Amino acid sequence: MRTYDMPQARVTLSRALEGFRRSGIREMMDLAATLDGVLHLELGEPDFPTPHHIVEAVQGVLEPGMVKYTLSRGDPGLRALLAEKLRRANGIAAGADDVVVTIGGTGAIAAAMIALVDAGDGVLVPDLGWPSNEMIAGLLGARILPYRLLPESGFEPDLDHVETLAREARVIVVNSPSNPTGAVFSRATSERLLELARRYDLTVISDEVYEDLVFDGEHVSLGALDDDGRVVSVYSFSKAYAMTGFRIGYLTANSTVVEAVVKVQEAIVACPPWVGQRAAEAALTGPQSVLADMRDAYKRRRDLAVELLERHGLAIARPRGTFYVLARVDAPGSDTYAFARRLLLEERVAVAPGQTFGSAGSGLVRLSLASPPEAISEGIERLARMAIRQAHRT
Repeated sequence: MRTYDMPQARVTLSRALEGFRRSGIREMMDLAATLDGVLHLELGEPDFPTPHHIVEAVQGVLEPGMVKYTLSRGDPGLRALLAEKLRRANGIAAGADDVVVTIGGTGAIAAAMIALVDAGDGVLVPDLGWPSNEMIAGLLGARILPYRLLPESGFEPDLDHVETLAREARVIVVNSPSNPTGAVFSRATSERLLELARRYDLTVISDEVYEDLVFDGEHVSLGALDDDGRVVSVYSFSKAYAMTGFRIGYLTANSTVVEAVVKVQEAIVACPPWVGQRAAEAALTGPQSVLADMRDAYKRRRDLAVELLERHGLAIARPRGTFYVLARVDAPGSDTYAFARRLLLEERVAVAPGQTFGSAGSGLVRLSLASPPEAISEGIERLARMAIRQAHRT
């Protein structure tokens, strides 16, 4: 009988894991779990409960013998509802067969990359950007090509830099509304990105999971501007409906990509969870006022956080969407992993180190506004104290 204190055989791990670093967000979460009295501003998880009608709908169908496998591409009824939503809300002419239900937005991006990217291919990712973009591409052996964002333009992409790198790339990942910057790309920027994708024959993975959390301006779906089937549009129920634990996302793309993603999903997860799909149906068919209610609350928190950060001289840019805000806590080039650890240990505030989102994050931290206003206010006051101490050390 095997016991865990027995000698372990030496196991050779995949070379893809060499130099692989976990998300700094998860590192801070793990450290925070060992401490008491922590203010949590690190995780992008809504603090609102899942709307009651969604939970009630799931409870109403949890009967013995009902929770089964579904199709690898997702339940036909849910896919029909999603296609209708894509036509109505996003301007994408999708049918049910053009949609794949996935394990959250993460699963959609991962399945799309597996379907599209070979080892050695170039993948353009935003710097700053969601850590999993680089993590997934790295596991596939891709060459990661970070492209710059422009803080002076609200963190929209530096399109000249994108064009410089595009010759080496096969795929570009675009994220608007953006994590961690809160940027919402203009229509002109979106059109120019697609123009570059056509010129250099790039497939675009458009991460739009924060589409319902726009405070200023409008969200433009790249898929609505796509005229030759090169955009893979990714969405999720996690953020807008406070459904993170149900793990339901979806994507739409041309038929070749859709069928490839179905094969990938069949191989690695078999199918999306039955319970989560029932919850997604309830979210789509139930009252949509919950979206506006949560969005309005996040907007008030955004305004509060920006006001406090400006008062302390820590503000970078005013986010136009999502529930994140960046703060400048040290000089460019400084180690914000170390700053975030010290902030957590000394002030009991958990934030995301900026460098987990890319090299442009040095000197920055990301605050999640998915916490009560009083936690945001107190957290920023403690953050400001730590920033002052940091300045005196350098």
